[in-house]
Amino acid sequence: MTTTQRLTLSQALVKHLAALKVEMHDGSIQPYCGGVFTIFGHGNVAGFGEALWAERKALPTYRAHNEQGMAHAAIAYSKAQFRQRIMAVTSSIGPGATNMVTAAALAHVNRLPVLLLPGDTFTSRAPDPVLQQIEDFSQGDLSANDCFRPVTRYFDRITAPQQILRALPRAIEVMTDPAACGPVCLALPQDIQAQAFDCPESFLQPEVLRFRRPPADAYALARAAGLLRTARQPLIVAGGGVLYSQAWDELRDFAQAHGIPVVESQAGKSSLPWDHPLNLGAVGVTGSPAANAMARDADVVLAIGTRLQDFTTGSHSLFAGAKLLSLNVNSMDAAKWQGVALVADAKVGLTQLGAAIGEWTASADWTARARDLASRWEARVTELTIAVPQEVLPYDAEVIGAVRDSLNDNGGDSGQHDVVVCAAGTLPAELHKLWRASGPGNYHMEYGFSCMGYEIAGGLGVKMARPAQEVIVMVGDGSYMMMNSEIASSVMLGQKLIIVVLDNRGYGCIQRLQLATGNPRFNNMLDDCVPEGGAPSNIDFALHARSMGAHAVHVADVAELKAAMVAARAATRTQVIVIDTTHTRTTEDGGCWWEVAIPEVSARQQVRAAHAQSVEAKNAQRF
Repeated sequence: MTTTQRLTLSQALVKHLAALKVEMHDGSIQPYCGGVFTIFGHGNVAGFGEALWAERKALPTYRAHNEQGMAHAAIAYSKAQFRQRIMAVTSSIGPGATNMVTAAALAHVNRLPVLLLPGDTFTSRAPDPVLQQIEDFSQGDLSANDCFRPVTRYFDRITAPQQILRALPRAIEVMTDPAACGPVCLALPQDIQAQAFDCPESFLQPEVLRFRRPPADAYALARAAGLLRTARQPLIVAGGGVLYSQAWDELRDFAQAHGIPVVESQAGKSSLPWDHPLNLGAVGVTGSPAANAMARDADVVLAIGTRLQDFTTGSHSLFAGAKLLSLNVNSMDAAKWQGVALVADAKVGLTQLGAAIGEWTASADWTARARDLASRWEARVTELTIAVPQEVLPYDAEVIGAVRDSLNDNGGDSGQHDVVVCAAGTLPAELHKLWRASGPGNYHMEYGFSCMGYEIAGGLGVKMARPAQEVIVMVGDGSYMMMNSEIASSVMLGQKLIIVVLDNRGYGCIQRLQLATGNPRFNNMLDDCVPEGGAPSNIDFALHARSMGAHAVHVADVAELKAAMVAARAATRTQVIVIDTTHTRTTEDGGCWWEVAIPEVSARQQVRAAHAQSVEAKNAQRF
């Protein structure tokens, strides 16, 4: 006979999450759900809130200040845990729910798990329309939560409490599936949250989760090995899948054994230590000259765990002449560009591929060239990042060097200890090239969705996942203005961040793109946006951060930044350091073409010229 407990839907869901454990890749057993972020409203406080309070010791609840921000924090938590653990987020039914849609899209693009639990309208429809309810006069069952359908990997609206017995395990299966991994949404109508049913005890005692590591098919493995053995000038592109599989040791051993240089996507950066002699660094539009030079000359590219996004591939032009071999756990990603697909877990697949190719190695000249370029680029990074500007504002590279060396001055390795967090603007390009990450996951960049406002909230999630490390959020003034309220959350929760705000007074990155495509300065820099009768923007970011409980200073130059960083490292609560920077200087080394749609017809000669250049560049694209 099945033993049951009389529970509400919310109670059953929360008890299941609280009891659920996962076997990590290192063999340890941990709680699968690290906690629940919430902002309560009338759509979740009575039903779901009661269940969270009862299980607060086993499943912590964290209050946030913005629904999008708390979802970003939850997503960053999972990314920092290499997708092995999650956090859940719950909101009310209207703007609280739709505020999370952007975060869901971010998680979808980046293949990151998060459990979204928005409240929903009444299934009984007795009180319709309730506060914040969307009414559609052609679809009676539509609600705001239907916005989640295209931006989640699994969506379900629970219309009877018993449905949670099927829906929640399905959602967890998606989040733990190495190929299908992504955000899931269980919409919880208000009345159903509070309805009771006879919940089987077995649901409240779930089995320990264990991750699958699918091996390669024998035929596909033989085909992949055959292609790789034909190469004289092979190149490895390391993507985020290397980190999620925790295949960094296998990557290092494979590259060393076969003499293959490695380049890193934004998601894959930190797969190899920055000073590994075969690590050429960042590749693509934001790539190093060393990586991009080798990419142009490669005859076979082994893409491991990468989506082959346009920034990684130079809009499919950078290594268009090479044969492509894609090792990816996701068959759709592996099949891109009509290359040779090797569908497998990165860790297992690299081991299998290494055994299949035996003692084959790349051309000795090719490997020697890679080592030489990597060494020269390493020296150039030092040169760029230790420069001290004289009588001009610093730019991102000089700030990055000061942040990094603030630990080196104390005898530490910032690349090993620090986790740098960023997402959008100019900083991703500079950090991709110049940040030195010694440990896996110590470079945390959200560049799949390039979502302004992710940075500070994401930093909070990273700190909760990695409390022993210093989490440094580097953010421009534009992104800071988009979303900064989780500074207050970090103070409230005792999760110390170091936030470095680079104030270039506007959207400097987009203005440079605007000018490069032949357009005039327009609507990007703050000083260009003051209409008649308006007033220039003069925001005191340090004062603003202090108002939310952080310790904050505005430094005058790079020397003061270094000193402030040393003090910030010694502090115990969130620190904000603001420095004025310029958008007119950037690191010119590296980079490659990126396709941007430029008008065919324009009154401006500069636009017509930019369009002609783009048409010419498209001839190098791979299809």
